[in-house]
Amino acid sequence: MKYGRVCIEAFGYSLPPRVVSSEELEDWLEPLYSRLGLCNGRLELMSGIRQRRFWNEGFLPSQAAALAGEDALKKAQIDRSQVQCLINCSVSRDFVEPATSTAVHHLLGLEDYALNFDISNACLGMSTAIQVLANMVELGQIDCGMAVCGENAGPLVANTVAKLNKDSSVTRQSLKGQFASLTIGSCAASVIVMSVEKSRVQHRLLATASYSDTSSNGLCQGDTKGGGMTDDSAPAMETDSQTLLRKGVAAAQRMWERFKQESGWNEDTPDVVCTHQVGKAHSALLFDTLGINPAKDYRTFQNLGNCGSASWPVTCALAEEDGRLNKGDKLAVLAIGSGINCDGLALQW
Repeated sequence: MKYGRVCIEAFGYSLPPRVVSSEELEDWLEPLYSRLGLCNGRLELMSGIRQRRFWNEGFLPSQAAALAGEDALKKAQIDRSQVQCLINCSVSRDFVEPATSTAVHHLLGLEDYALNFDISNACLGMSTAIQVLANMVELGQIDCGMAVCGENAGPLVANTVAKLNKDSSVTRQSLKGQFASLTIGSCAASVIVMSVEKSRVQHRLLATASYSDTSSNGLCQGDTKGGGMTDDSAPAMETDSQTLLRKGVAAAQRMWERFKQESGWNEDTPDVVCTHQVGKAHSALLFDTLGINPAKDYRTFQNLGNCGSASWPVTCALAEEDGRLNKGDKLAVLAIGSGINCDGLALQW
């Protein structure tokens, strides 16, 4: 899809206060590690993730999303009354019904005429929402929309640790299905999408591309008891990490060919590349397969882990803060989510 009048006005984010190192997380797994004869350090060695963050107990996904929304409003220098559509995109939700967007809408104090709803697309929730908002802008339905997500990984990690320590049937082989759950971190992100006529900064969304391999939807599946992703829930996730890595990158390669057709770019065009953050093996294989210089990759997984739908937006926000993303740069966003779904966004910053 090509766009002619859509801008990304701002990336907002909020980082949780609790920092948990991979070594500390492995200390929580001491009963399992002792029984299987495992040594601390393997989690960081295999993933490249040194630490991740968690919200304080009782903090809801909607509260996290609202913090990121406030940050985006401040950066965009717009009044909240201008937001005509709010989409909540988190894997984490306050509850099944109503939409968590209603809680975020209330916390942000948006106008009663601002449309709000949830979108669920695993780790691609934010990129899906941006395409929906961009289409609305392109059609002239709205001038300003906001996508938000507040990912709460604490319950998933805590439940995974408890299950692994308790289940005496877990082996080194079966442990692999839980590995991805130990790389998850918490974070919140927000993206404001505006029409070119209303935009102050003129960061243009030029094109998007997507590809799906839904035959692989069973490679990473999560469930939750209790209705949301809160302290009272008991989320669990089973992931075939190696197969998901291989098939996910293969799907991304097909998406990349469509991306080049839609954007007119090639492997040398982007100045900066921000991806959904999974770990070092994923990044290495993705850039090698697509033939993109890995020096263009801005990474955050070392300090944040895999933050679900918030991963790539917060990476873009931090790249800008760090001086890696500057006015005039061509930014390629590449995201792979379980399902398998892949998205690419071409932006002229």
